[in-house]
Amino acid sequence: MVISAGRDIVRQHSSPGFSTLILDGFAARYVVLMNGARQITELNVPGDFVDLHSLMMNPMDHGVVALTTCTVAQSPHDGLRRLTESEPHLTRLLWMDTLIDAAVHRQWIAGLGRRTAVARLAHLLCELYLRLETVHRAGSGRMELPLSQAVLADVLGLSDVHVNRSIAQLRGAELVKWTGRAIEICDWDALVRQADFDPTYLRLTRAPV
Repeated sequence: MVISAGRDIVRQHSSPGFSTLILDGFAARYVVLMNGARQITELNVPGDFVDLHSLMMNPMDHGVVALTTCTVAQSPHDGLRRLTESEPHLTRLLWMDTLIDAAVHRQWIAGLGRRTAVARLAHLLCELYLRLETVHRAGSGRMELPLSQAVLADVLGLSDVHVNRSIAQLRGAELVKWTGRAIEICDWDALVRQADFDPTYLRLTRAPV
């Protein structure tokens, strides 16, 4: 199924009968406040189950929007329930998926509360690069980030102007080259130091589950 940019994959307060896997494109989890303001709480990339939570949590307390054109696959909840009853190893992997989501949320909360604007942006770039590299969508220090500065502002809890200044600061420090959607990380170690980035929460190393 193809979902165009700007359309909801999952509506906030809806009760879907399936969970959705992103095959291609960028999506975002978001919460809309009573005054209409939107906060993005996680970015989703190919390989992410965007709403496994809906298997156990109905209605949804957040929405998921396609930030670019997305190709998705839907897994009916009835099938997922049968899988959890018959396939304990796969069940643990699905559980791990939701635990990693929670770990990402903790890092983002820490960033909003304690990191400077430029450190938040640097942290996001480090996180996205490693996640995209894992699914072969980044490599050799290069990745594509087809997100507007307005979307990045919703992610980072900043104004568009502050996002623009933070990008300029990373460029000025020669940590990244950023042209349109193309980003080249020029000095990974320095970017990691700027972000105070520890990838442990992403659980990218192989370990028994």
